Amino acid sequence: MSEATCAPSEVRRARYAVAAVFTVHGAVTGSFATRVPWIQDHASVGAGQLGFALAFTAFGAACAMPLAGRITHRLGSRAALRGLLALWTLALVLPSLAPDMVTLCLAMFVYGATAGMADVAMNALGVEVEQRLGKSIMSGLHGMWSAGALLGSAAGTLAAHLGTDARLHHALAAAVLTALGLLACRWVLDLRPTEDEEPPPRFTLPPRSALLIGAVGFCAVFAEGASLDWSAVYLDDHLGTSAGLAAACTTGFMLTMAVARIVGDAVVNRFGAVRTVRAGGVLAAAGGLLIVVADHPATAIGGFGMMGLGIAVVVPLCFAAAGHSGPNPSQAIAGVATITYTSGLIAPSLIGGVAQATSLVVSFGVVTVLAFGLVVFAGVLRGSERTSVKVSPRDAAAPGPRS
Repeated sequence: MSEATCAPSEVRRARYAVAAVFTVHGAVTGSFATRVPWIQDHASVGAGQLGFALAFTAFGAACAMPLAGRITHRLGSRAALRGLLALWTLALVLPSLAPDMVTLCLAMFVYGATAGMADVAMNALGVEVEQRLGKSIMSGLHGMWSAGALLGSAAGTLAAHLGTDARLHHALAAAVLTALGLLACRWVLDLRPTEDEEPPPRFTLPPRSALLIGAVGFCAVFAEGASLDWSAVYLDDHLGTSAGLAAACTTGFMLTMAVARIVGDAVVNRFGAVRTVRAGGVLAAAGGLLIVVADHPATAIGGFGMMGLGIAVVVPLCFAAAGHSGPNPSQAIAGVATITYTSGLIAPSLIGGVAQATSLVVSFGVVTVLAFGLVVFAGVLRGSERTSVKVSPRDAAAPGPRS
C-alpha cells in the first residue's frame, strides 16, 4: 500500500493522531471494566455466567481480527480505521443494555469483534508510522492506550460512586469517544493499495513467524493478566493486608505499566528490541521471585512493580515485529493479537484453578516461569531490528510500498 504524498511534518502529525486513537481505544476498555458489576446485576447473571459471557469478547475478537486487513485494503487505511474505531466506541453501549444472559453474550461478541478489528487497524498504522520515522514508537503508542484505560476507569469509578446508571454513563462516554476518535482519524496516514496489489484473503491462518512472535506476547500478557486480576487477592489473602493497600497495589501496577511504555521507546531505540525484552524478562522473573518468597506486603508490591516494568514493552514490540515480518502486516498483527487476547482470557482463570488446587504462591511460580520465557525466546523479535532502520527526512517523505 502506498500514499500519494507524505512530508515529514505529515508523518509526525500522523504519529500524534494514531497516539490519540490508541488513547481513545484504551478509554473504551477502562469505561467498560469499571461498570461490570452494574452490568452483572442488570443482566441478573451469576459469577460463572458472567465469566462465560466475558469469554465471548475474546471469541468475537478472534473471529473478526482477520477481516481487518481485507477492510483496510478495500477502503484505505484512514477510512477503515475511522469506521472500525467508531464501531468499537459505539459498541460500548451494548453490554449495559443487555437484559439477560443470551443478549449479554451477543453484546460481548460484538464488543470483542469491533475491539479486535480496530486494534489490528490502529497497530498496523502505528507500524507504518514507525517505519517511516525510522525509530521505535510502538511502546509509546501502547503507553497511550494504558493512559486512556486509566482515564476511562477513573471516569467510570466516579460514575459508579455517584450511582449513575451505566446505560447513561456508557451512552455519554460512547458519544464523546466517538467524536474524539473521528477527529483523530482525520490526520492518520491514508494508505491505499497499489493497482497490482492482491487483496488479502478474508480468512487465513497467520504466518509461522507471527505464531513465534505471538508466543512471546503470550508470556507477557499472561503475566500482565495474572498481576492485574490477582495482585490484590494475593496481598489480601496471602499476606493479610487491608483491602485499600491491596487495591493500591493493582493501581500501582497499572501506572507502572503505563509509564514504562511511554518511556520505553527511548530504551528500545538505544538497545534494540531483543536486548530490551531479554532484560525485561530478567526483571520480570526477578519480580516474580520476590512475589513468591514475600513475607511482607512491601516485598510483594516491589515484586509486582518489577513485573510491570519488565513486561511493559513486550506486547508493543511484538506488534511491531509482526508488522515488519512479512508482506501483509495486518494478517501478521491479527495473528499476534489473537494469541495475546487468548492469553489475557485464560490467565486469570488458570491462575485461579492452580491456586484452588495448590496455592497462590504456586500460581505466581507459574507466572515467574513464563516471565523467564521472555529471556529464552526474545530472539524471535530480531527481524524487527533489521527492518526498523534509520531513514532520512527525505526518504521518510517519499511514497513507497508498504512492507
